[in-house]
Amino acid sequence: MQEAFDALKGRISSEPVCVLPNFSIPFVLRTDASDEGLGAVLLQDQGEGLQIVSCASKKLLPAERNYSTIERECLAIVWAVKKYSPYLYGQSFTVQSDHQPLEHLDGLKATNKRLMRWALALQPYDILVESIPGKENVGADYLSRIVV
Repeated sequence: MQEAFDALKGRISSEPVCVLPNFSIPFVLRTDASDEGLGAVLLQDQGEGLQIVSCASKKLLPAERNYSTIERECLAIVWAVKKYSPYLYGQSFTVQSDHQPLEHLDGLKATNKRLMRWALALQPYDILVESIPGKENVGADYLSRIVV
């Protein structure tokens, strides 16, 4: 039992370790969507590069699995922003996704009612949407694929 306890203690105190949020530093929210689920990682740079504050994933409903890729990726952002609203509301923050068309969400919303609804839901937030390479979005990508 002592060996198991020591192993567990070692695992929860070694990298990656979540940091406590600092509300005077901007947050970075990385999101991703797969055919099965959504993933999100809330990050902050507190002086040692981006570190994890929190992670989350959600299994897609059967109807959501029929959404187009851009709709699933946008759903991931809307879901993650809502989930982390206590951290993000009233602050400027960056959403990073490996799906580049989301950078142009304002232009796309006129062609799709679902995207328009979601764009309206995000209006109260001060969001900068950035596209990042897929290899940098490993955490959110992994979480979107391991949903149970």
